[in-house]
Amino acid sequence: MADPADTTGAEPAILDDALARLGDIDGRTGAIMQSLIRHLHSFVREVEPTEAEWLTAIRFLTRTGQISDDRRAEFILLSDILGVSMLVDAINHRSEATATETTVLGPFYAGEQPVLPYGASLLKRPEAGSELVMAGHIKGSQGATPISGARIEVWQTAPNGLYDVQDASQPAGHLRGTFISDASGRYRFITALPVSYSIPDDGPAGDLLAVMKRHPFRPAHVHFMISAPGFRPLVTQLYIAGDPYLASDAVFGVKPSLIVEPALVDGTQRITFDFTLDPAP
Repeated sequence: MADPADTTGAEPAILDDALARLGDIDGRTGAIMQSLIRHLHSFVREVEPTEAEWLTAIRFLTRTGQISDDRRAEFILLSDILGVSMLVDAINHRSEATATETTVLGPFYAGEQPVLPYGASLLKRPEAGSELVMAGHIKGSQGATPISGARIEVWQTAPNGLYDVQDASQPAGHLRGTFISDASGRYRFITALPVSYSIPDDGPAGDLLAVMKRHPFRPAHVHFMISAPGFRPLVTQLYIAGDPYLASDAVFGVKPSLIVEPALVDGTQRITFDFTLDPAP
């Protein structure tokens, strides 16, 4: 290792010293920390930020922490808009070729909601706009066997483009709910037709989008998190066909297999979609 007191070759010496000071960290944590330090130092050497630029970066991250709370997860937004959340998702679901495709959890999951009966409505107040009926089956990928007793957590924005945790005028738990698939693996519920909306862009994530000359909009979608004993949990979203932001989702979450088109049946918009789960490893 280079002598940290020697100014000749000082840059690699700083890296070597930082790695040496990790101490005796074994296993996954040690590997992650070594890689993080190496890549961060490499980034700094490549970019060569001025001291003022580095202070700006530190202040940006400070503001990200300061604006975050139990209703706003700004660091998740940063991960999402930089494509990192979807990269982590892709890495962790490489082998699930037969299951319904996954996508990001997003920053607005608000914890498990009360279980509602089959066919119940997610609306806790009337909403302008189209009513939407969503139904289908939960199946296992091997033999497409129906899964009874699967837990189906659902959440979405209201027609004003806001989740209940963003909008004090909405009742708590509005457009959220949990359902249990029946003996035939079926689920069914009533909701409002989702709309495209802007992610919160009044903080650091929005500032960064503006710097990158990108818009903050997500296409209309409904979130699902599905779990069942013996199966790998599924976190995904269903997107509405024809939405203008499908090709430029601010968080890179859209996959073609998750785009659905409502059908008008007896004056009501309906979506039928079967979810497939892979066996647990």
